[in-house]
Amino acid sequence: MVFEPPPSEPQPIEPPPPPPDPNRHPIRVVVTDDLRRWRLTVFFRWLLAIPLLIWLFIWSIGAFFVAIVNWFVTLIMGRSPISLHEFFAAYVRFASHLYGYLLLAAEPYPGFTGKPGYPVDVEIDPPGPQHRLKTLFRLLLGLPAFAIAGFLLRFPTVTVFYSNSTDGTGEETRYVYFTAGALFLVGFFAWVACLVKGRMPSGFRDLMAYGIRYGAQASGYLFLLTDRYPNTDPAEPPAVGPEKPRFLRLELDDDLRRSRLTVFFRLLLFLPHYVWLVVWGIVAFLAIILNWFATLILGQAPSFLHRFLSAYVRYRTHVFAYVGLIGNPFPGFTGARGTYPVDLAIGERERQHRLKTLFRLFLAIPAAYIYFVFFLFLLTVSFYGWFAALVLGRMPRGFRNVGAWTLRYGAEADAYFFILTDVYPYTGPWEFAPPAPAPPEPEPGPAPAFA
Repeated sequence: MVFEPPPSEPQPIEPPPPPPDPNRHPIRVVVTDDLRRWRLTVFFRWLLAIPLLIWLFIWSIGAFFVAIVNWFVTLIMGRSPISLHEFFAAYVRFASHLYGYLLLAAEPYPGFTGKPGYPVDVEIDPPGPQHRLKTLFRLLLGLPAFAIAGFLLRFPTVTVFYSNSTDGTGEETRYVYFTAGALFLVGFFAWVACLVKGRMPSGFRDLMAYGIRYGAQASGYLFLLTDRYPNTDPAEPPAVGPEKPRFLRLELDDDLRRSRLTVFFRLLLFLPHYVWLVVWGIVAFLAIILNWFATLILGQAPSFLHRFLSAYVRYRTHVFAYVGLIGNPFPGFTGARGTYPVDLAIGERERQHRLKTLFRLFLAIPAAYIYFVFFLFLLTVSFYGWFAALVLGRMPRGFRNVGAWTLRYGAEADAYFFILTDVYPYTGPWEFAPPAPAPPEPEPGPAPAFA
C-alpha cells in the first residue's frame, strides 16, 4: 500500500515590490526631532561643538583627496565603488548632524562616525549608475547648487584686510569683515528663542532642516554619491503646520510656463511697477503711521486702512512674483485678489493686543532681519531661474516653490509691520506641508435604554 502525502495548501503569491518613485531623491533628510531643548547645552552649543568641528576639518582634508580618486574611478566605471560611496555617505551624514546640532535643529550631541539615527538624519541610497559626461563636468554643472548651499550654510568666518593709507603717513588701516551663511545668521534668533522658551520654534526648525537637506544633496552631488541634481523645493522634508491660525495664506495657481521674450526683458518691463510701488509706498507709509495710532486706540485697524494696506501688501507680492519669475503674466496695478497666479488670501481685520502694537517696531526686528535674508534668497533663486527659464521656457518647480515661500513670509512680515495683524510671521514652508490627518471619529457609545 502506498501512502500519498496530503495535498499541500497553495501558498499565497506575494505581490512584487512597487516600482521606485522616479521623483524620490537618492539623498533625503528625515526629521524626528521633538523641538525640546535644554537651555544649558543651547547656551554653550558652539563651545561643546569644538571637538566636532576639529574632526570635520580633519575628515574634510581626507575627503578632498579621496574625492579626486573617486572622480577618476567613476569616470571609468560609470558608478562610485561601494567602499568610497560608504565613506562619503558617512561624511555627508556627519556634516549634516553637525549642522543640525549647531543650528539647533536637533538637541542630542552627534556621534563622530556619521552613523544613522540622529533626529535630523540623512538617508542615502546605495550607489547607482552615473552619467559619465555629468561626472566629467560635475564641478561646472554644480556651480548654481554650490552657490545656493553656500548662501544657506557657509560657516561663520572673520576676515581681516589691511590697506595702506593714502595720506602719505604709511599707516595701515584694518578692516574686519564677518560673513556667514543665511541660516547661521537666522540661527541667532533661534538661539535666543530656545533660551527663553526651552524649545525650538517649529518654523525655525523646519527652515534649518530644509537648508541641511539641500546642503546634503549638494554635497552628495559634489562627491558623486548621485548625479541627481539638488532639489530646491521646500516640500522636503515635510514641514510642520503652525500652531496658531494664520492671518494670511498663499494661493498658488501657476503652471510653471514662462515666455522667453518677457523673461529676457523682465527688469525693463518691471519699471512701470517700480514707479507705482514708490508712489503707493509713500502714501502707505503715512497710512501705516495713522493705522498705528488708530489701532492703539481702537484695538483693531479701521476698515478703510485695513483694505488699503491689504491691497498694497497683495500688490507688492504680485510685483515681486513677476520680477522674480515666480509668476509669468504682467500684474495689474490695483492689488485685487484673484488677478494673479501667485496671490494672497488676507483675513478680515481682527482684534490686536495694544501692548504688542505699542512696541511693534522693536518686536519686528527679528522678522525684519529674516525678511532681508529671505529677500536675498529670492534674488539668488531668481538669478539662476532666469537662465533656466530662458533655456527651458519654464521655471523649475523647486525655484518657483521656494520663491513663493519667501514671498509669503515677506507678505506676513509686511502685514505685521503695517499693523494689520499681531500674529508673528512664520518661517517654515507650511504651505507645502502635507495636510494634517483628520481626527479619528469617536466610537459610538452604547445605545440609550428606554423605559
